[in-house]
Amino acid sequence: MTSFQRVALVVVLLGIVLLARTTLRAPDPGHPDRWTEPATGMDFILVRPGTFQMGTPSTEPLREAQEVLHEVHLTKPYYLAAHEVTQAQWSRVMHANPSFFESCGPNCPVERVNFYDIERFIRHLNQQATSGFRLPTEAEWEYACRAGGSAPFGNRFTLGSADANIDGDFPYSAPKGISRHQPMPVGRFPANPMGFFDMSGNVWEWVQDWYCLYPDGSVTDPVGTCSSQYRVIRGGSWKFDGGSARCGLRYTHQPQDSGYSLGVRLAHDVW
Repeated sequence: MTSFQRVALVVVLLGIVLLARTTLRAPDPGHPDRWTEPATGMDFILVRPGTFQMGTPSTEPLREAQEVLHEVHLTKPYYLAAHEVTQAQWSRVMHANPSFFESCGPNCPVERVNFYDIERFIRHLNQQATSGFRLPTEAEWEYACRAGGSAPFGNRFTLGSADANIDGDFPYSAPKGISRHQPMPVGRFPANPMGFFDMSGNVWEWVQDWYCLYPDGSVTDPVGTCSSQYRVIRGGSWKFDGGSARCGLRYTHQPQDSGYSLGVRLAHDVW
């Protein structure tokens, strides 16, 4: 073997060693900012821990007494779906479509689902796909809706039917607009600063919590677990006025209730 061949062999062997080291390198311990669940195509956004003021200030128009302003600390990251669960995604998992507005199309949000339907959907989804799906807590939902803002709609002080799918006859500090009288395909309106679509309007979204009164003081990672007949829903819908779509508005239904403006958005634990 010539000296040139020996040098070339050393270079090749060194390259193999370096390649092996690169291949065997430990994965990045961080979490991706976004990921798509392959079985359903649901797009998820990472929400990092933080502290925010949950509820609404006394000066907010249409504020209700139950919207007590209090400090909330969220200590764990979580993923939240960028969109409401669509009819196509629900059908892919459950092999049925319960929606009243089925003619709206596969990219419209699933509706006419009650809390127990959603529990079954999540159970099936966790069996068929990546486990860790769940409903967001009420605090997690509002934190994502506000996206760092303190205005009624996070970073917006007004809401009309050009901004969200609400009853256009009753906007929030905005001119009257059209009333569509049904859901719209998800993602038709601008996303909030965190990248979430339809946090205001389109369909109401069930969350994890039972309806409990807010505390007066600071809390950490709260979940409503009091004795109650009602579960919390958030975000307003195509059928309701703009004030119902405020980030701080709390609305309730009994868990067995379903209707053509009741839908869902999923959360996912960080692995």
